[in-house]
Amino acid sequence: MSWIDWLIVIVPLAAVGYIGWRTQRHVRAVSDFLAGGRVAGRYVVAVAVAEAQMGLVSVVALFEMYYRSGFAISFWNGFWTVISLVIALTGYIVYRYRETRAMTLAQFFEVRYSRAFRIFAGLLAWISGVINYALCPAIGARFIVCYGGLPPMVEIAGLHVPTFGLIMALFLIAAVAIVLLGGQLTIMVTDCVAGLFSYAMYAVVVATILWLFSWSQMKEALLARPPGESLLNPFDTAKLQDFNLFFIFVGIAANAYNLLSWQGTQAFNAAAVSPHEQKMGKVLGVWRAGMSMLMIVLLAVAAYTYMHHPAFASQVAGVHHELSSQINLSTEATTQTIRDQMLVPIAVKHFLPVGVTGTFFAAMIFLMVSTDTAYLHSWGSIFVQDVVLPIWGRPLTPRQQMWLLRLSIVSVAVFAFIFSLYFNQVTYILMFFALSGSIWLGGAGIVIIGGLYWRRGTAAGAWAGLITGATLATAGFAVTQFWADPIYPYLTAHHQGVLTWFSHTLESLGDALPFVYWQVTADKFPITGQEIYFLTMLLSSGSYVIVSLWTCKESFNLERMLHRGRYQRVDDNTPQVPSARIKPLRNWKRILLGFDEQFTLGDKIQSVAVFSYSMALFTVFISVIIWDRLISRLSPDGWATYFWIMNILLALAVGLVTSVWFTIGGVIDLRKMFHRLATMERNVLDDGRVVGHVNAEDLTDSPASLEDHPTTARPEQKS
Repeated sequence: MSWIDWLIVIVPLAAVGYIGWRTQRHVRAVSDFLAGGRVAGRYVVAVAVAEAQMGLVSVVALFEMYYRSGFAISFWNGFWTVISLVIALTGYIVYRYRETRAMTLAQFFEVRYSRAFRIFAGLLAWISGVINYALCPAIGARFIVCYGGLPPMVEIAGLHVPTFGLIMALFLIAAVAIVLLGGQLTIMVTDCVAGLFSYAMYAVVVATILWLFSWSQMKEALLARPPGESLLNPFDTAKLQDFNLFFIFVGIAANAYNLLSWQGTQAFNAAAVSPHEQKMGKVLGVWRAGMSMLMIVLLAVAAYTYMHHPAFASQVAGVHHELSSQINLSTEATTQTIRDQMLVPIAVKHFLPVGVTGTFFAAMIFLMVSTDTAYLHSWGSIFVQDVVLPIWGRPLTPRQQMWLLRLSIVSVAVFAFIFSLYFNQVTYILMFFALSGSIWLGGAGIVIIGGLYWRRGTAAGAWAGLITGATLATAGFAVTQFWADPIYPYLTAHHQGVLTWFSHTLESLGDALPFVYWQVTADKFPITGQEIYFLTMLLSSGSYVIVSLWTCKESFNLERMLHRGRYQRVDDNTPQVPSARIKPLRNWKRILLGFDEQFTLGDKIQSVAVFSYSMALFTVFISVIIWDRLISRLSPDGWATYFWIMNILLALAVGLVTSVWFTIGGVIDLRKMFHRLATMERNVLDDGRVVGHVNAEDLTDSPASLEDHPTTARPEQKS
């Protein structure tokens, strides 16, 4: 990269860092550090969450998936369009979770189930999350070394040190500094500002790709595939492994099942100024990633075209040469996995011009830092809030609690550095995430859904659901990681009959099931992480329901947990609506558009726009399926045209509009947020503790809660 590219990278990073440093002066209580003071508006939530959830690791993972399996598979995400619409407009899980006022998911678990379950759930989520996150620094550092063209080794005081390790350490230190400055408050502000900067960066990269590559070149490259492995025709993918139809369908089901379960960005779920703003942030989330996803899709298409179209044949050798020189790891399986990951980034570097190379690099570093800060904060605070403090049993002073949180965050960073430095990755990023995440996610979804919506859900059912999921997922993770060595060699040498039976059984099942393709090989376990994940969700849900029905003796008081009716708080920015004014569920606006008594005219316009846009996309999706299956088969050129219109032209139009819209809304919301921080009163009891299934802070504000706890004195201490 040229000095111009490096300058483009350094200046915006310095600006965001300065803003983060200025923000930390507003941190005055534990709730500010853990939940950003609960003062964020919908645009801050939408933009910051998009930046934190995407992350550099997700970009590389999507490159990996699209390059291998193309865009035919992603066509089926059209089903998610209507499902996500329902989730956004109804406030499914999001609204009720914010009503609990819990700052971590396991705090909600103590309110709903028990303290022992909170500790177990917190520990399980922490183990799963830390392992899941610990791969991120390695992928980010490897991207920086490969894309930045840095030497594999540098000499320091006569010692040859891997550049990969130095980059990891540097960026982890930077992320830790941001988190320690002000916790969720600085994370939320820096992520939002970085997201606003990135909108312009994404637009520059998109415009450059459309200028460098013609659609005819892209189409020729994408269509040159053998039968059963199409990159564009969703009905011609029978021979695709790993990223296939089953992968997509499990992902859709998991998105609904595990909404809010994954806690890598858990603090954002409690950061909005009110449950209504939290819900509206989710509504806006339908559009928040428009330009970034378009950039990812176009870069993947451009890289595939660059590597496979005859017009660029003379330049492909340079990409392969750089891959060979940059990737030199300990095992053959690991080396091939990393080469597949870095292929698209290195190809992108070869065809982007000066200036745009740095623009894309800066956007990716923003994403890398945003994920590091959000995940370090989440896993560090979860360990303290949901494991250490419940075990300790006594309240700490705010100063003690803050220092404990900071120590835990630093410990997560140290573990991630060591893990990333030595872990041999043998599977795709998304498959690794599915495997490591399912240790927690396999059972978490049903525990949350049942806890928020089902009065008969019990602590025993919650234990059964989580233990079932964790056991299956851990076994799957171990088999996948150690299949190539020592499991497969051992079976080959000592139990060939068992291996033969296993191979024939899987191949027979694969032939019988329309969405999977199983073949036993020596290099990797044939059942993917996504398939193991699906099995854990299914069995965990059954365990929760059966055990809850068996053990339930008394229905749970959901109204108290959700602060409804006589338990409603006066300071939660939720209007006190008389029960006579609450309209029945039969109201079609309430059902289809999510309208309630808190909706302003602007809220209604936003909801109608989201509903109309999503339903239009879903109508086109269904119409194309009907046309192709019942009227006339679309030709390869027809599928290419569909992809061009829906995935590029429409995405470009939406991305341009939302980039301007969210930039204006984000700036306004940031100003409002800082005003709230300067004038709000903090409650020192708002620290994540639970007393008798009630948040400790509620004992100062809810007369109804005090009536339920007559022996509990009402503290008056404020700060």
